Amino acid sequence: MVMTNGYEQQENEKILNILNLTELEAEAKKIIPTGGFGYISSGSEDEWTLKANRTAFTHRQIVPKSLSDMEDPQTNTNVFGLDLKTPIFMAPTAAQGLAHAKGEVDTAKGVAKAGGLMAQSTYSSTSIADTAAGGEGAPQFFQLYMSKDWDFNKSLLDEAKQAGMKAIILTVDATVGGYREADIINQFQFPIPMANLIKFSEGDGEGKGISEIYAAAAQKIGPADVKRIIDYSDLPVIVKGIESPEDAAYAIGAGAAGVYVSNHGGRQLNGGPASFDVLESVAKAVNGQVPVLFDSGVRRGSDVFKAIALGADLVGIGRPAIYGLALGGADGVFSVFEHLNNELKIIMQLAGTKTVDDIKKTELLNIHY
Repeated sequence: MVMTNGYEQQENEKILNILNLTELEAEAKKIIPTGGFGYISSGSEDEWTLKANRTAFTHRQIVPKSLSDMEDPQTNTNVFGLDLKTPIFMAPTAAQGLAHAKGEVDTAKGVAKAGGLMAQSTYSSTSIADTAAGGEGAPQFFQLYMSKDWDFNKSLLDEAKQAGMKAIILTVDATVGGYREADIINQFQFPIPMANLIKFSEGDGEGKGISEIYAAAAQKIGPADVKRIIDYSDLPVIVKGIESPEDAAYAIGAGAAGVYVSNHGGRQLNGGPASFDVLESVAKAVNGQVPVLFDSGVRRGSDVFKAIALGADLVGIGRPAIYGLALGGADGVFSVFEHLNNELKIIMQLAGTKTVDDIKKTELLNIHY
């Protein structure tokens, strides 16, 4: 490991022998410093919504199809014109240097090796260009936290375009930071600079808490802002943080190329619904006009299957990949994606679905046990 401003960063690089993704959290907790682990793992307030994100997947059931006369299910898909080996993607997750010295660069390498899509955060530990280079040409999206400083927004969008980002993910559910008690208890401030913040009034994030960093972000975001980002970036813009059909309609009306259903992993509005429980209503409102992305609480191949069956085109993971990063670097991230993809293939076989398109045609049961 290495020390950065008194913070221990891991340097592990190894393939992981994974039993399940839930166990990774306990293993990662042993090696990530307390403040960093609390920031990564926690939700807001009493974490009701964080926990509901997992419980929600039990609300729907997959019907086995045993006489489907098929084998060797395939997870490849095409979304936004991108050929991907898996519908599982890396959700934008901040400050990955808290888990590993190489941060987002190693994550990008691992995701690329798995044939997936990487989304990098405005609040990354590494720069847009360095993270893009880590993917060695694999497709990446850039997630924007819109700043009050329009010049800052323009600079990031310019860098993203120059680095070859395929789309912009505009996050709209973080106009303020959720009340995260773990950060308060740990008196957590970021020990590692955020590379994308260095050039502007936001500083570099070092020595600040997440609420201080969010204070520089726009607290007021509407459809006109979505259109402004679209017009300036000249890239497809996906709006992240959508949990209602109304917001989906506003986003598409403003020209969004995609809708991203997420409650920020239970880190923002505590007491709101699990993302999975609103996915179907949002997807029905979208009605195939644009692709639907989804994250929050995904830990199993069956979770991925169910999300696709209810309307998601891509399904994101965040914390499990970060735990894999801490434990094994790029190979650890690859191991996480491979494990989840293998679980998905088992579910596909047992459910009689040969392709991702077949999953989309699957009807789930809704039995209240």
